[in-house]
Amino acid sequence: MEKQKAKYSYGVMERQFRRFFEEASRMPGITGENLLALLERRLDNVVFRLGFADSRSQARQIVRHGHFKLNGRKTNVPSCLVKAGDLIEWRKESTKSEYYKILVEKIEDKDIPSWLSLDKASMIGNVLSLPTREEIRTNFNEKAIVEYYSR
Repeated sequence: MEKQKAKYSYGVMERQFRRFFEEASRMPGITGENLLALLERRLDNVVFRLGFADSRSQARQIVRHGHFKLNGRKTNVPSCLVKAGDLIEWRKESTKSEYYKILVEKIEDKDIPSWLSLDKASMIGNVLSLPTREEIRTNFNEKAIVEYYSR
């Protein structure tokens, strides 16, 4: 059940989730925390955390439609992993959309995690560092997921 909650929360399918778990288990450190950090580093999740979208599925859609640049290059891959120091910005063409204009007005109310920063004037997000377990708010138990895959 915990694995299903995590998959649904982050909007990933089984094969992709298993691939994230295998990568997390190869990394040094605690596997459950590594898994959470990998899921949080997805571009669609970062766009959601920066307040550019109201849900992860909406963030996935606007990334898929090519509205963002990652480090100055257009990207439309929601599963792309960001690193510390990466810049996420709106494409110049996308700033003319009605959605962007509404977003600029209501972005002030958004709460942004400490591992990210947002310049609200230019609408550019910056990944300050990789997320740690303390900075990630989840509604599932990552230890149960590790135990499930360890069987």
